[in-house]
Amino acid sequence: EGRVREAVVSTQSTGGDRNAQWMGFLTRNVMEQANSFSEAKEMLMNQELLAPAYYILGGNSTGEGVVITRSMNKVEDMQSLNITEGRWYLLQTNYDPWDECPFYDDRRTPGNICVKQWGQENFGFKSLYNVLSTKPNLNKLTVYTSLLSVRDDIQTWLQDCKTPCTPW
Repeated sequence: EGRVREAVVSTQSTGGDRNAQWMGFLTRNVMEQANSFSEAKEMLMNQELLAPAYYILGGNSTGEGVVITRSMNKVEDMQSLNITEGRWYLLQTNYDPWDECPFYDDRRTPGNICVKQWGQENFGFKSLYNVLSTKPNLNKLTVYTSLLSVRDDIQTWLQDCKTPCTPW
């Protein structure tokens, strides 16, 4: 709710600043111009945006993964993979990582439980698809699920959450 309100205010308060970018355009620029994980991360961290965003970035080397929580002008939070400290995966939902999820839309807790049940040694596209396609992560607002791997593959599925299914 707070980030949505911030997004509405942000589009009204740019004051004609032509340096700020939409999230999608910055994403495209990063894919076209960045030559490394660190270069892509810097671009996502430093470009002024028109609205807040979450960027989930993975590299092609072990340990290269980060979730960047952005406001219009700065990085609000950054979570990085750190396998030696037990952070072999990162999970991001529609809510800031430092906030509690609302009781009616807690996808973080079941998502973390599912990922941990699979375990690091068994985790791959199939298990990630299963996590994202299991209620409550799958809900009536889910249109599609896409899985992208720097090294291997891109797969997308249209989704349909059969009734009974929560609306969010």
